[in-house]
Amino acid sequence: MATALNPPGPAWPAPAKLNLFLHVVGRRPDGYHLLQTVFRLIDRCDAIYLDRRSDGAIRLHTPLPGVPETQDLTWRAAALLRRHTGCRLGADIWLDKRLPMGGGLGGGSSDAATVLIALNRIWGLGLPRAALQDLGLALGADVPVFIFGRNAFAEGVGERLQAIDLPPASYVVLTPPVVVSTAEIFASPALTRDTPAIKITALQPGLGHNDLEPVVVARYPVVGEYLGWLRQHGDGRLTGSGGCVFAAFPDRASAEAVFAARPEGWNGFVADGLDRHPLFDTV
Repeated sequence: MATALNPPGPAWPAPAKLNLFLHVVGRRPDGYHLLQTVFRLIDRCDAIYLDRRSDGAIRLHTPLPGVPETQDLTWRAAALLRRHTGCRLGADIWLDKRLPMGGGLGGGSSDAATVLIALNRIWGLGLPRAALQDLGLALGADVPVFIFGRNAFAEGVGERLQAIDLPPASYVVLTPPVVVSTAEIFASPALTRDTPAIKITALQPGLGHNDLEPVVVARYPVVGEYLGWLRQHGDGRLTGSGGCVFAAFPDRASAEAVFAARPEGWNGFVADGLDRHPLFDTV
């Protein structure tokens, strides 16, 4: 059996996403917010390693600080898939966490999606994409888009997805030193919840805004500092509930030049947009 320091190969990638805009257009009676957004997949990824077990146990060998094993989204995804299908196999899970937590990049959701996709293959279950998306929604509203595997216009709570084609782009992504609570932001009475809905036919580059940004910036002023600097160089935006911010550039060289000019001590990365999830053909 491989150890936590020497996980089995190959790695299963779990890419990040950016919300090119995020509008809150209403609220359901159960409290869930109704959204419109465009999800853009990027090539910055967590890496997950999996090994099949014959005893039915699910073991996470790389727990995140402060997160009990049974609350980790990778463990929960494996347990949900096993319970849903009645599969008697188990899995050892290793997570190489490269995406920041609480950053709005969807890292935890992407990790869960990759576990569902990979174990569907490793356990020989053969579930179709739509079934995996339905399972993913039980884990979180952002999970289905990673199983869907395409850049998408999303509505509902984020689960109603329509594939869209996006032009090539490179992104400067900055990671302010904060961990933002999504629940806290959506619970704020200051959050705008009545942005007019748009139609997919109205989509165009630069459209929209992020309704969560004023609430995030008010509670985490450093996010506003990062946005202010980025907007001197491009169309700086908040992704998800933050705190990561980003700007798009037409080519890698332009993005690298802006990233190199960032203030000393600021963290982040440059990433290219993806047309499809790296595991799209695995389902």
